[in-house]
Amino acid sequence: MNINFRTIMVFLHDLIMVVLAWELAWFARFNFSMPPQAFWDTNLKALPFVIVIQSLISWRLGLYKGLWRFASLPDLWNIFRASAFGVVAVVLVSFVITRLDNFPRSVIVFYPVFLMFLLSGSRLGYRFWKDNTLSFKSISGAERVLVIGAGRAGETVARDLLRDPAYVAVGFIDDNAKLHKRRIQGIPVVGGLSSLADTVDDLGVNSLLIAIPSATKGQIKDIVAQCEQTGKPFRMLPMFTDDSGNIEEWGLDNVREVSIDDLLGRDKVELDWSVISEGIAGKRILVTGGGGSIGSELCRQIAKLDPASIMIFEQGEFNLYSIDRTLKLEFPELLLEARLGDVHDMVAVDAAFKSFRPEVVFHAAAYKHVPMLQGQIREALRNNVIGTRIVVDAADRYESEKFVLISTDKAVNPSSIMGASKRIAEILCEAKNPVSKTKYITVRFGNVLGSAGSVVPLFQQQITSGGPVTVTHKEMTRFFMTIPEACQLILQSGSMGKGGEIFVLDMGDPVSVLYLAEQMIKLSGKVPNKGIDIQFTGLRPGEKLSEELFHIEEDLVATEHKKILLAKQRVQDWQKFEKTVEQIETACGVYNEHKALEIVKELVPELIHDESVR
Repeated sequence: MNINFRTIMVFLHDLIMVVLAWELAWFARFNFSMPPQAFWDTNLKALPFVIVIQSLISWRLGLYKGLWRFASLPDLWNIFRASAFGVVAVVLVSFVITRLDNFPRSVIVFYPVFLMFLLSGSRLGYRFWKDNTLSFKSISGAERVLVIGAGRAGETVARDLLRDPAYVAVGFIDDNAKLHKRRIQGIPVVGGLSSLADTVDDLGVNSLLIAIPSATKGQIKDIVAQCEQTGKPFRMLPMFTDDSGNIEEWGLDNVREVSIDDLLGRDKVELDWSVISEGIAGKRILVTGGGGSIGSELCRQIAKLDPASIMIFEQGEFNLYSIDRTLKLEFPELLLEARLGDVHDMVAVDAAFKSFRPEVVFHAAAYKHVPMLQGQIREALRNNVIGTRIVVDAADRYESEKFVLISTDKAVNPSSIMGASKRIAEILCEAKNPVSKTKYITVRFGNVLGSAGSVVPLFQQQITSGGPVTVTHKEMTRFFMTIPEACQLILQSGSMGKGGEIFVLDMGDPVSVLYLAEQMIKLSGKVPNKGIDIQFTGLRPGEKLSEELFHIEEDLVATEHKKILLAKQRVQDWQKFEKTVEQIETACGVYNEHKALEIVKELVPELIHDESVR
């Protein structure tokens, strides 16, 4: 039933109730016998005015907008007001026309009483019937849904469930004991989370819906664990974000599958957007590696902050095309330049800086696949070290205000060429900062969920293919955060930096890679080692069982942002360091990986060497 037809039906119903209340008032005045002819004539003459006046007042007070299924005290208050205003208006009009001749005063009392009873009784009766009778949905194969969370979000989504014939909401679960045995939208609150399994069996539940958008990641993790024990499918409303929108408008359209991001056990990031915006708004921003997982999201976040323009410097043609097209669709007014180029191509980098004159540089371009780079030392160093030096020098030469290097936890006590190359990139920024007007800032963090080449896309592909899911070691742990969270903290760090800092993002507790694999299998609807096998393959070249976020000589201190820590830097001599990097470049130029590795070990003595590193 569309809203126009429903409104017409409600209007006709109320019209009939107005006529019935008016006539009942007159018959009540004469002890429910036929009124004398003179009074009856007055009754009939006044009736059209009563209908018009009462209909206009009811329309103005919104009596035709409310859903009878959810009739409540506000609706009864509107009915009371409509009845009171209606009788006053009728009396005034009747006085002007007839001076109230043959108009019994008791009708003025009876009419609003009867009208309130008829209008409210029909609405409340309909709601009572809907709340307390077995609807056709329950016997027609509709999906029986148990809603976890009896707050505003749960109530809002329950309304949609009640309107949709494909679902029947059988109850709420909420740990607030004060709500137990109460009803919300006619649906009972049947208990707390601890009774979830029993409730699912008792009520014949088909699926679960988590409706607690204000919950922390840790709480969601616990709720999901309880849901998994029931063996029933479950979905959730999204958790609160900076752009969550109006919760009152949320409904079934917002419900989604639970993702691995929801199970990280990390709360959402609180950012100082005013400070971030000051560092971005109205400025020319250059993002190297802007087509990658981190770089592309960084470009999207920056585009929201009203920069003067953005240049994306990217090696991969397709990646550059994709982010260029995305930004032009999402931000049609944005001044955007997409430029193909390698960071270790000095001519290309210089041309980009010379034409664009960036005020802020985000250096996200890097090779990052640990096992692959173990056997390709030259390529790792050319891109991650020489490329970084070229961009660092260009930022200094063209007097950029800030340069933000995106680093990794693998740069701490590295066991791989990739980690060592990123540590040298960090040293480049540390050493360059004292001799340049540009402020060089490093941001270091762990693994990013869903980034290209990371473990999550690999697990997803393996699960889709039917397994097995390959885990290197049952005791391996990693720090994880989402791509948007990482990018937002990069922007926050960049805005806070005064030059020379290494900011370390608070990654929370390390996560077991085995746990990650098991959860992803469960979220796909399968059972680990039954539906999908898990195989342990052993550590690959350059990999460690666990990662670290700071070196023993880097004392961490707090900053004004609780998610960002500052690592005490180790002092470097720029001139001496620059000559050493030039030696690496010379070795790479003649493809002497052995010599290049020796120099790397001098620069990064903490590099853990093994035979896999040539």
